[in-house]
This record gives sequence, C-alpha cells and structure tokens, in this order.
Amino acid sequence: MQTVFWASGIITVIILLVIIGYILIKGLPAINLEFLLAEPIDSGESGGIAPMIVSSIYVTLVAGIVAAPLGVGAAVYLAEYAGENKVVKLIRFGAETLASIPSIVFGLFGLSFFVIFLGMGWSLFAGGLVLALMALPTIFQVAEVSIEAVPRSYREGSLALGATKWETIYRVVLPAAIPGITTGVILGLARAISEAAAIMFVVGSALSMPISIFDPGRPLPLHLYVLATEGISMENAFGTAAVMVILILIITVVTNTLVERYQKKMMGR
Repeated sequence: MQTVFWASGIITVIILLVIIGYILIKGLPAINLEFLLAEPIDSGESGGIAPMIVSSIYVTLVAGIVAAPLGVGAAVYLAEYAGENKVVKLIRFGAETLASIPSIVFGLFGLSFFVIFLGMGWSLFAGGLVLALMALPTIFQVAEVSIEAVPRSYREGSLALGATKWETIYRVVLPAAIPGITTGVILGLARAISEAAAIMFVVGSALSMPISIFDPGRPLPLHLYVLATEGISMENAFGTAAVMVILILIITVVTNTLVERYQKKMMGR
C-alpha cells in the first residue's frame, strides 16, 4: 500500500511539472521588459500586459483584505466561542456549499448585486469583492481546522496564568495556528485570482491602465481567456499564462519561507 501511495505522489508531481513546464516553454519566449511594462495594442495582439498585472494586483489586494479577516474571524468564533449547535452546523454546511459553487455563479451574483444593485459599476473593486466571496469558504474552513488543532494544553496553561479568553486566543492560539491560517489564505486567494469567469461580468474588461480600484480593468486570467478564445494571439496568451504561473510560484515560495522563519522563531522562544 505504501508503494501505491508513493507511486501516486510521483505521478502527480510529474503531471504538475509537465503542465507547468509546457506553459513556461511556450510562454517564456514572449516575455521581455516591453511585454511586462507596455500596454496592449490591437486588443492584445501586440504590446504588453502592464495594465493586466496592475489589475490583478488590485483585485487580489481587495480580495485578501476583505476575505482574510472575515474568514479568520468566523473561524475563531466557531472554534472558540460558538460550541456545537444547529446554527454552527448550518454555517459549516453553508461554507462547504459556497466552496463548491461554480465560479460563474459568483460572477452573476456580483453583476446583479455589486454592479447593478449597489451601483458600483464595472470596477476592480467589485471584482475584488467577488473574489473575496470565492476565497472566503476556503480560508474559513482551513483556519477553523488550524485553530482547533492547537493543543488544549496551550489554552489551559494560558488561562491558568491569569490570561483572559481573548488574550489566550490572541497571544497563544492564533500565533500557534498562523502556519495553517496562512496556508488557507494562500489556497483561497490562489483559487480566486486564477478565475476568469467570476470576474468577467464585473470588472469591465478595460485595456487601459487602471488608476484606482474603482476603475474598470482586465486582470490576467480574463486577458488570457480573451486572447485564447478569440484567437487574438496565442503567443501572448502563453506569455500571459507564464507570467501568472511565475507570480503564483513567487507568492507561494515567499509565503512558505516567511512561515518557516516564523515557526523557527516561535520554537526558539
């Protein structure tokens, strides 16, 4: 059985490396300084993807700022205060349901609620809110599991020394759960920022450089979708895909490095 699991892991790694390698091999030749810093020309047939990179940064920041506190806060409440009752079970069921809803449904909701009902119009802010809704269930679920995994003795020791419930959560439980919470945030945002269907109805798909989060824009996944499906430029489509892969790899490596340093710092105390 161990051999089967080992073989499955190796096959999975090989498949991932083949996919990433293919995208990089096809996309890296299109990437240069002009491609990264210039604006698109002729709907993206030539030129660069600078506005798309800025748009992606904007929607990711909005999604992270909104989803991370809400998800972690809900996880703290359910894990430390709520106990087990029908309402808690309903909340968990709702989170599981939201996590499995197709991304295009989030996009339609964002169009009808954020863009039309709230009058936000097509903007990167509305797109960020939609992505926050998509990331929220994953962040909440992983954060709750991470908080519950902190040994009970940590809480008991803190309370025995005279700390309040909140002080115990803030100074003991959350620091111990930081690695797991960080993983949940990465997983939630990684799923959200790679979605095109969720934001295609709310961001406006503008090719110009967005000045603020309230301007329309076109994040990288949507730009990739338009280039590929409309046959505008497969070369630039692979280049855009390669940039997305590189950005996600950089974010993952940097975050994991910071988490490892934090864990070593906590263990050295």
